[in-house]
Amino acid sequence: MPYKDSEPIFTCKKCGDCCKGYGGTFLTQNDIEAISRYLNIDTETFITNYCVMSGSRYLIAQGKDGYCIFWNGLCSIHPVKPRMCRAWPYIESVLVDVRNWEIMASMCPGMRTDVPPETIREIVKRHLENEKPDSPAATPARQSQKGKSLT
Repeated sequence: MPYKDSEPIFTCKKCGDCCKGYGGTFLTQNDIEAISRYLNIDTETFITNYCVMSGSRYLIAQGKDGYCIFWNGLCSIHPVKPRMCRAWPYIESVLVDVRNWEIMASMCPGMRTDVPPETIREIVKRHLENEKPDSPAATPARQSQKGKSLT
């Protein structure tokens, strides 16, 4: 069915495909604090038990099955899911190259592929402009060894 301007270009199917692989879920400091509060643990415990390092940033760890450790058929931290998860699939890489939408859509059944590239870019840009910026999680020297490293 051809795309109509009034139709959404993404509808989450709750399949969990975006919760597996793809380089991991980067966390902002706000994400770390919110998830820690939700789990009723301090941030240092959260980082030690649930995060890995990628360069200078924290990622949510993945289980042996490749899924986010908070995926259990549904997101177990959904009310406080990370900014990166909340934004999906309206992410900056689509503005860099709209073909990234096609690549992502090949792995995500909720993304429409019959939408003109200009429309995708316009909608993604609008979503990003409405999203409040959130700084990446800092890596204080005292915590730099806490999370498990990917490198």
